[in-house]
Amino acid sequence: MTDAAVPADLVVTGADLLVLCDDAGRELPGGWVAMTGGLVTGVGTGPPPPAVETLDATGCLVTPGLVNTHHHLYQNLTRSHGPAIRGGLFSWLTTLYPLWAGLDEEASYLAARVGLAELALGGCTTTTDHLYVAPAGGGDLWTAEIVAAREAGMRFHPTRGSMTRSVDDGGLPPRSVVQDDDTVLADSERLVAAHHDPSPASMCRVALAPCSPFSVSPELMTRTAELAERLDVRLHTHLAEDADEEAYCLETFGRRPVEHFEEVGWLGDRSWVAHCLFPSDDEIARLGAAGTGVAHCPSSNAVLGNARICPVPDLRAAGAPVGLGCDGSASNDAASLWLEARQALLVGRLRAGPAAMSARDVLTLATRDGARCLGRDGEIGQLTVGAAADLVVWPRTGLAHAGALTDPVEAWLRCGPTAARDTVVAGRFVVRDARPVATDLDDVLVRHRRAAERIQGVG
Repeated sequence: MTDAAVPADLVVTGADLLVLCDDAGRELPGGWVAMTGGLVTGVGTGPPPPAVETLDATGCLVTPGLVNTHHHLYQNLTRSHGPAIRGGLFSWLTTLYPLWAGLDEEASYLAARVGLAELALGGCTTTTDHLYVAPAGGGDLWTAEIVAAREAGMRFHPTRGSMTRSVDDGGLPPRSVVQDDDTVLADSERLVAAHHDPSPASMCRVALAPCSPFSVSPELMTRTAELAERLDVRLHTHLAEDADEEAYCLETFGRRPVEHFEEVGWLGDRSWVAHCLFPSDDEIARLGAAGTGVAHCPSSNAVLGNARICPVPDLRAAGAPVGLGCDGSASNDAASLWLEARQALLVGRLRAGPAAMSARDVLTLATRDGARCLGRDGEIGQLTVGAAADLVVWPRTGLAHAGALTDPVEAWLRCGPTAARDTVVAGRFVVRDARPVATDLDDVLVRHRRAAERIQGVG
């Protein structure tokens, strides 16, 4: 309930079904949510409390905002780049790294503005970003995207990514986009000091994120884990994504990727990793016992032909929180967490049978469990009193929902709607009536095209 004597800032009312994603798994037909000061102040059924503004959700499903646990915003500057998709992961990377060497502050800002607007249309309210290229002379790419997120009104978890092994050191990227260990660590500490906000319901939290086992030295992984412990921030990297990665780790380090991950001090609940397609049964048990989170990115994995499907039920049963990730817009090509959620439903059932994954399971991945991956259990990903006022209103009308009468949650993924009607972050609209509220996106798109043409060498 909420204090009826004091009008709420915003009340969403009249939903066909309000799904709270709380500990009890409550779903309230005809439910309402009250929000004040960026937090949820009440939920219930029956007459809603007074409010400064009321949003009618009749004919809609209302859920918590979706949480995107892995992304590369800058990659929408090379979306669906034809030559890159003809090989596997390593071929894809070596084709695109020279293009990404052209990234600068302006391009980073524009890519973030475009990607964040696209994510909001897909019902995402909190997103991380893994930015790991550092072109010489490119400037402060991370602060540029943090500024973009602030302007877009999105809850943001940028990660200070890095690569230190170039082609000259037996790695994949050109020398121009890598840095040395000391530079990476010093800049990581600078960004945390400048932008990380550990307070409840904060809009920006910074994590540290060396790219992958094959792109940085073991020494950097170890020192980064030590720095994250000292600064009390989270850790993120790619792990067990591809067979080529496994072969590389065995040849270079004499151990499998998850073994290497543990050896350099990352196996713990401070870390969450992207993909995790190739763990053994024993490694799944170790990841789960440690509470290491996993970002499941089924669309990107399928596009790159990774030949495996993440063992989501096994990881969850072992104790590992599993969230959803769009991954970069040069592999997934679409920054929609709704599309990712639907893909997770389909591949989960394809991998392990019809009982393995339901729409409610996927909604949990996309909300509560994504919050756990980011270290924000109870803060985001649920509609409970005191949680962040992040929610999505999903339409249930039109051709796509004709005949879908029995279960609004199953219909949400199996029938549509593909896009949110309204997306609210910290009690403020970022999408309203299926349109971003930002008024400068036409100009941003023009500038983004010019940046993409420069980076791709076309136009």
